[in-house]
Amino acid sequence: MAKPAANVLVRLDLNNPVFQENLLGLPKPERHSALETLRKLLLMTWNQVYVDNGLKWEKIVSITPPVGGSAVYSLRITQSRRATAYRDGDFIRLLTVAPDHDSTYGKK
Repeated sequence: MAKPAANVLVRLDLNNPVFQENLLGLPKPERHSALETLRKLLLMTWNQVYVDNGLKWEKIVSITPPVGGSAVYSLRITQSRRATAYRDGDFIRLLTVAPDHDSTYGKK
């Protein structure tokens, strides 16, 4: 399988029911902040995602990736919360929004 191009625009997959529940359960200010982050992602290339200091895209080695993913990553979705996701071709497939920083990495 060919390696996905890093200079293509990110496409969002928001269809995971856990992600949807987490996102819609956020308090209104945080929910709006998360939506702004998602809007930002739509305007970015994968190269930009990898190096953006605001997103802080980080590989999580303590979580087994889902079928189709090579690794699970975390990214800052609001000032105080991180989301988990994996890359599938041009798509970022969002999995969760953690209630706190440590739970993103499976430490709780």
